[in-house]
Amino acid sequence: MKKQKVVIIGAGPAGLTAGYELLKQSKKYEVTILEETKEIGGISRTVRYKGNRMDIGGHRFFSKDQDVMNFWTEIMPLQGKPSYDDKKLHREKPLKEGGPDPEKEDRVMLIRHRVSRIYYLKKFFDYPISMKKETFQNMGLKRTFVSGCSYLKSMAVKKKEDSLENFYINRFGKKLYSMFFEGYTEKLWGRHPSEISADWGAQRVKGLSITAVLKDMLHLNKGKKETSLIEEFIYPKYGPGQLWETVAEEFEKMGGTLEKNHKVIKINFKDNKITSVICDVNGEEKIIKGDIFISSMPLKDLVEDLNGEVPKKIKQIATGLPYRDFVTVGLLVKKLDLKNETKIKTLSNIVPDCWIYVQEPDVKLGRIQIFNNWSPYMVNKPEDTVWIGLEYFCNENDNFWNMSDKECINFATKELVSMGIIKEKDVLDSHREKVKKAYPAYFDTYSEIDKLVKYLNKFDNLYCVGRNGQHRYNNMDHSMVTSFETVKNILSGTKNKDNIWNVNTDKEYHEEKKETN
Repeated sequence: MKKQKVVIIGAGPAGLTAGYELLKQSKKYEVTILEETKEIGGISRTVRYKGNRMDIGGHRFFSKDQDVMNFWTEIMPLQGKPSYDDKKLHREKPLKEGGPDPEKEDRVMLIRHRVSRIYYLKKFFDYPISMKKETFQNMGLKRTFVSGCSYLKSMAVKKKEDSLENFYINRFGKKLYSMFFEGYTEKLWGRHPSEISADWGAQRVKGLSITAVLKDMLHLNKGKKETSLIEEFIYPKYGPGQLWETVAEEFEKMGGTLEKNHKVIKINFKDNKITSVICDVNGEEKIIKGDIFISSMPLKDLVEDLNGEVPKKIKQIATGLPYRDFVTVGLLVKKLDLKNETKIKTLSNIVPDCWIYVQEPDVKLGRIQIFNNWSPYMVNKPEDTVWIGLEYFCNENDNFWNMSDKECINFATKELVSMGIIKEKDVLDSHREKVKKAYPAYFDTYSEIDKLVKYLNKFDNLYCVGRNGQHRYNNMDHSMVTSFETVKNILSGTKNKDNIWNVNTDKEYHEEKKETN
């Protein structure tokens, strides 16, 4: 029997998951993945720089979806022996019997401790905010009193949740919202929360509020724990890109074809079927035909590339879909000027955070990653240096995006010095990375996205998967689940695609929030 040709656009988590699962579950398909760049993993890639590695965007591997967890640990088994820092610090971990030794093997998932905090008023607060003595001490008596009154008012008088601002105020009160959500959200999206749909908040902090935090503290959640409070996660020895590079290798071993530097520039269709795509390959056009097409490319680009008559309204919605772009500045430093006042042991006693959310209003910086804490193997000399990632949110071609590497690195360094986190003389090396369309945004024409989805669903052999493929701020596991659902539909011949589009919504497909980032 002649095999059906499946063409997958994008070698990020969604595209690679779809390709891997199709070949694993059936021999009826010939699968080709087209990747625009020379890299694997999309935003979930690992960048190598002089023996150090950067996790672009930060990725915790944790999911309440067992299929996702099984996928990850099938590709990279859980550690069976202590990692470098665990051995040095005599830390106990729930090791997997018979699992690989990370000191001797590379294909291994580490078990890591989750620490993320907020940096505000040059002090650390729990992330998400918690109701304990240290929080009140850091806030001061006046702020604490005003915050308490504000929260009680929000309990009594609920605002209509027609914006992200009102979503947060209803759960935390106006004062805490203004301290811990308003400024950071505007940094992230470049829009005030009053201009953003409440959908984003419902997706990213599902079920989280002061009430939920208090219940968790008093052990009233009966075994349920909000995902933002999960204390452990698994993590590839060399970062997320290592896992997806391994998936790509396994995909090719099963007979799949992975074409890098293949940018899709046109999508040909006839009636209700996609017939082929045209790629730009080193300046030359290449036609690739297929029977089934799976797209993880941004919806805006997908519609723009449709080579034929597309309704004006559909084009307008697609063109208006907004994104937020992203820049990471890696700094290799001798030390941080932050004291580890926690009980968590770390190499060189650095602060134990994976992420630090920067709420200081007078800096542009959004988050700080400490790669030493993600995995000691991400850093060439984890006991002698600290390798950090400074995360900035911006728009492609704005002033920040268009800075030279030197200008951007100098800007980031000065901000960190002004916050009292490093001294400029302690900077040993630096590197900058840019990411386009990192975050699909929930404003402008997003309110009409259902019309766009309805139009795309008319193409019987087209499936949209992943974060950008669905224009939804999905975590990595949600992106993978859209591919699991797509593969199920292809194998069963199911035409209805609601199960794919409803992943991580409150519609037919509904699960508790899973977090990987």
